[in-house]
Amino acid sequence: MKGMLIRPMDTDSVAGVAALEQICFTRPWSLSSLEEELRNPLAVYFTALREGEVVGYAGMHRIFGEGHITNLGVSPTHRRQGVAIALLKTLLAHANERELALLTLEVRTSNAAAIALYGGLGFAPVGLRKGYYDAPKEDALIMTLKFGDTQ
Repeated sequence: MKGMLIRPMDTDSVAGVAALEQICFTRPWSLSSLEEELRNPLAVYFTALREGEVVGYAGMHRIFGEGHITNLGVSPTHRRQGVAIALLKTLLAHANERELALLTLEVRTSNAAAIALYGGLGFAPVGLRKGYYDAPKEDALIMTLKFGDTQ
């Protein structure tokens, strides 16, 4: 996406991320929760900016040599323009730099576009979390990407 800048989430961009949470999700994280993530040493969040506007973001937690993708959101007007894949590739690079063994995430079972996106980056389905999502109630597909030999 031309003119897009990806950088770590900071105090200047956290309000834009909170605004996207409201647009993208039925159970959005609050501004205060996202501000707490800025202080969480196990969390890393990246924002995609275009002309100074937050158009997407992705975050993960690093725990015991593994990563868990917590959030990925893209403004509806910027979807299908490479924002999500750029953010995910940034998280993958971050995980590789820190020699994480694997990354996991949950995705609504009805979200075929996201499942295809994750699958295209090497994530594979490994399980199901029954009734994981609310509003509407739905199962979550657990997907994992392993790096190298994790034995």
